[in-house]
Parts: sequence; structure tokens; C-alpha cells
Amino acid sequence: MESSDPGTQSEANEDFRLEVRTWLEENLIGDFAKLKGLGGPGSEHEAHAERLAWDRHLAKHGWTCIGWPVEYGGRGLSLAQQVIFHEEYARSNAPARTNHLGEELLGPTLIHFGTEEQKKRFLPKIVSVEEQWCQGYSEPGAGSDLAAVKTRARLEGDEWVIDGQKVWTSMAHEAQWCFVIARTEPGSSRHAGLSFLLVEMDQPGVEVRPIIQLTGTSEFNEVFFEGARTPAANIVGEPGAGWGVAMGLLGFERGVSTLGQQVGAQRALNNLIDQAKRNGRFDDPILRDRLAKMQVDLEVIRLNALRTLAEEQAPQQASIAKLLWANWHRTLGELAMQIRGADSLVTAPEYDLDEWQRLFLFTRADTIYGGSDEIQRNILAERVLGLPREPRPN
Repeated sequence: MESSDPGTQSEANEDFRLEVRTWLEENLIGDFAKLKGLGGPGSEHEAHAERLAWDRHLAKHGWTCIGWPVEYGGRGLSLAQQVIFHEEYARSNAPARTNHLGEELLGPTLIHFGTEEQKKRFLPKIVSVEEQWCQGYSEPGAGSDLAAVKTRARLEGDEWVIDGQKVWTSMAHEAQWCFVIARTEPGSSRHAGLSFLLVEMDQPGVEVRPIIQLTGTSEFNEVFFEGARTPAANIVGEPGAGWGVAMGLLGFERGVSTLGQQVGAQRALNNLIDQAKRNGRFDDPILRDRLAKMQVDLEVIRLNALRTLAEEQAPQQASIAKLLWANWHRTLGELAMQIRGADSLVTAPEYDLDEWQRLFLFTRADTIYGGSDEIQRNILAERVLGLPREPRPN
């Protein structure tokens, strides 16, 4: 199905759509063709090295960081063209990208907040996918409540020295760099006194411990900093003003690439409908009604994303998008188990899960990570509806 958004349907944009589609057809061949459908949340362990090679192939041909300004290595594409690229990428069933945190989060943050020296040092290697990044935000006592960060950094000469622990750090075991929120102002608390640091992973004082998930795989990690160092210049923004940078980065998190994510979600829903037709569960009117509702809800999510992408981003928009997507995706996993019936309870030898079992287990976390449902509803209640603030401990 072609995009129904009128903003992507001009003659020039349709020519661009054909260019993207043709390039993918001509390049997603040979060894790269074997990567179709691999990777993504819950499956990041799949062919990571090969998917990294594919990402670098994209970079060589100018298909990374397509929305970045040309002066920073991007293509400077319009919003409509970015939507088209991500739709066509997902429609081709190309493998999940390995460079999301660098390309979609840190890069735009550096373009907005970074110094010229930081842009020259880090942006080219994000574009070329030579360096990959992980996100050092969450801690054992600071997940949804990020302002409770306890990791500390102190300035010694011309270096920051970092001590502390991060957790749920996606793909830290594959990353060369980490953007870290640390408390740099002695005696500070909550949002004040935090700084946004860029820290190299391959050094003494950095230890990464993978976390075994319900899926049996490990894409999340604990990261321990014990005297880790980074140059004093590797701070984004002013010392103690990192909260604004960190929140600015999260504003990029649910950007235009989510349109491609939704094309992939449509494919998953179509596959589940096919599964229901094959095993006879489609004849159950209740399940058939739930599948129809999933289709309607996914279209609502897509239209809401198109609407909000063209507007000035506000915190409530990100919260609404997160609530809608997380609950839709988790429901898809639950519905898959109902449709598959008893088959969903049995695994292959050595806990070899199929795609539906992985989907169900991994999507249990959708309403928790990236700001839990409860946090998102608090944001909407307090900042949009003006309701009384939830009582918080002193």
C-alpha cells in the first residue's frame, strides 16, 4: 500500500520513492538478501556484524543520516522524503539498522547543542557508521525518574573522571562510545547539576555486563564506570546544564523513522492475520474483531505521527506517541499468543523461540522502557490538563 499522506505524493516525491525502491531492489541481493527481516527489538543478536556491513554499504551510497543538513554529511531531505525513505526501507523488509542511537539521537543532539569541534570529530563517523553509540541514562535507582541519577563525574586537569553504574544500556557490548548523564556539581540534586558527557567505551575503568532477557538473548547491559576518563572538551552544553541536553535528545527519539516502524508493524499484523486464517482462529468472531481493531488503531497511530511530525515538537506529543505505540505493540504480542493457541507454549530444543514467542516476551517491556505508561500519563495530566501534581518524596 502506497502512503496516503498527501504531503508525500507530489511528482518529485514519487520520483524519489521510485529511486529509493529501485536502489533497495538492486542492492538488497546476494549476502545482503539473507539479512531481510533480521534484527530489531528483541532480535538485535541476529547477524549483527552482517547488518553493520549493510549499514556501511548504505553509508557508502549516501543513505544514512538523510535528514541531516548537507554540511554535516546528510542529504538535507525534506520531511516528506524522509517519510518516503523509511516507508520504502521497511516495505523492502531490509534488516534493522544498527546505528539508530548515533544517527537518530546523538547526531541531531550534537547538531543542535554541540560545539563545532564536537561536530567535526563525531558526526562524520556516525554518517559512515565507523563508530556506534549507546545511551548511558538509566541507573538501578533512576529509570523513569532520570533526575535521580547518581553517577558522578569530576574534573581533574583536562579530563572528566566518571564513577557510577548504568543499566538497561542497549547494545553497549557493541558500542565504541556512550553518551552519559552524570552529576558534576557537588551538592546538587534532581535536575540541577547534571552534565552530558561523551565517553569512549574501550578503556580501563569501563566494564560491560550483558543482561540475559526473557527471550534468552542479551541486547541490554549493565555498564560500570570506575575511574573512566574522557577529555574535558567532551561535554555537550555547559557543566551542570545537561538536563536540557538530555531532554532535547529524547525529543528526537520518536522522529520520522517511526513511520518506517509502523510499516513493519503492518507487515507483522498481516502475517498474524494469515496465521489466524491458516489455523482456523480467524473464524472466531471475537478474535476477528480484535484483529480489525488492531488495524484501525495502527492507522490512528500512523496518522497521528504524520500530524505531529510536521508540528513543533512538544513533550505531550512524544508522550501520546509512546502510549499509543507501546500498548498497540504489547497487545499484538498478546493476540499472537491467543491465535497460536497451544503452539505458543512450546519451544524448540534449547529454548529456541519463534518470532511470535519473542514478540510476546519482548513487548512486555514496551510499556516500561523509554518512560513507563504511568510516567507518560503523569506528564499529560500535569503538563497538559493542568491537574494537581502527584505527591513526590522530598
